[in-house]
Amino acid sequence: MVSTPPRAVLAAGVVAFRAGRQVLVVHRPRYDDWSFPKGKVDPGEHVTATAVREAWEETGLHVRLGPQLADQRYAIAGGRPKVVSYWTGRAVGDDDVATYAANREIDEVAWVDLDKAEGLLTYPHDRTTLAQATGLRRRTAPIVVLRHGKARSRKAWRKDDRQRPLLALGTLQAERLVPVLSAYAVTRVVTSSSTRCLQTVTPFADTTGWEVEATDGLSEEGHTKGSVRRVVAAAREAAADGVGTVLCSHRPVLPQLLRELGLKDPQLAPGQLLVAHTRKGDVVAHEVQGVG
Repeated sequence: MVSTPPRAVLAAGVVAFRAGRQVLVVHRPRYDDWSFPKGKVDPGEHVTATAVREAWEETGLHVRLGPQLADQRYAIAGGRPKVVSYWTGRAVGDDDVATYAANREIDEVAWVDLDKAEGLLTYPHDRTTLAQATGLRRRTAPIVVLRHGKARSRKAWRKDDRQRPLLALGTLQAERLVPVLSAYAVTRVVTSSSTRCLQTVTPFADTTGWEVEATDGLSEEGHTKGSVRRVVAAAREAAADGVGTVLCSHRPVLPQLLRELGLKDPQLAPGQLLVAHTRKGDVVAHEVQGVG
């Protein structure tokens, strides 16, 4: 009888930086080790939300994510595989950890100079992750290209297609997007004026209070090369000022949106998003995430 391989333990964490070439590390008394803030993914939780939550729980800092790093993969007790997803990150607001209350899980939190961090970290895989993160440590701002959630069938909808709404799955995807967009510090919401796009970003806007900017220039019916170019140019300008933007649109419009960012089209599925991490308006890294 062939045995089923054990399911991997999923976790996520952040390699957070601050000015002065310092990185955030934590000490776990149970293992007497130094590592980065990280932890297991809760049921139904997106890995990006896990990374932000664990950083808060283990350091007391509100962290927002930058470029994604390579996963760590290793075996834990009993040979079960573990996969840890990592991102670079920055603290939002106060980054002082001097008042952190030590506990049984984390008894010390510290900002450490990069030239000392490699010698302090306990595990080789953390030192490898630090080396990758150091090359991406400079502050970035996101431009998120989002395909609307799963909508009603075009063939079955007999009214104006611009009014075609999300299905129940699409509504669930819209709700799941809230912590993901928040994890990347998105504060500007630009969307096609079509109902299915508006419904996709509304839960995020309602939760955060950010204003929704609806435009025909991102809709299937109203977009032109010029309108898409202007939308992306405005997003680049906002990113250069440190403002993260989400652009929600449709399958036929996405290729041009991505070309304006200098990126290939990954064929996003409904509810998927491409996060372009920009510095001074230029894309320095990108990743694709989905919410099911």
